[in-house]
Amino acid sequence: VQLVESGGGLVQPGGSLRLSCTASGFDFSRRGMSWYRQAPGKERELAAYISQFGSSTNYADSVKGRFTISRDDSKNTVYLQMNSLKPEDTAIYYCRTYGLPRTYWGQGTQVTVSS
Repeated sequence: VQLVESGGGLVQPGGSLRLSCTASGFDFSRRGMSWYRQAPGKERELAAYISQFGSSTNYADSVKGRFTISRDDSKNTVYLQMNSLKPEDTAIYYCRTYGLPRTYWGQGTQVTVSS
């Protein structure tokens, strides 16, 4: 199993970024996926979750209305569209698998929101 995130970077407050996580080595379309984030000095927290086939989504209250999680099963990729970014969104963002015998994480992508 391999998860490769991309799309992070430096953005000004109010800006947007789209993160991608491309998966391999398992039956991606049959598995829920999520984006977690970890800010400096804080614990890793769930940002957004999408079920298999994209039939349902859930968001942390802190990102609801600003972030959108989606998936393209033809590309084995899950996305996180982040709009109206705030400095407190600064973190390393990780994608994570669900429903496999063990949990897999990507290597993370850094998102920095600063003027």
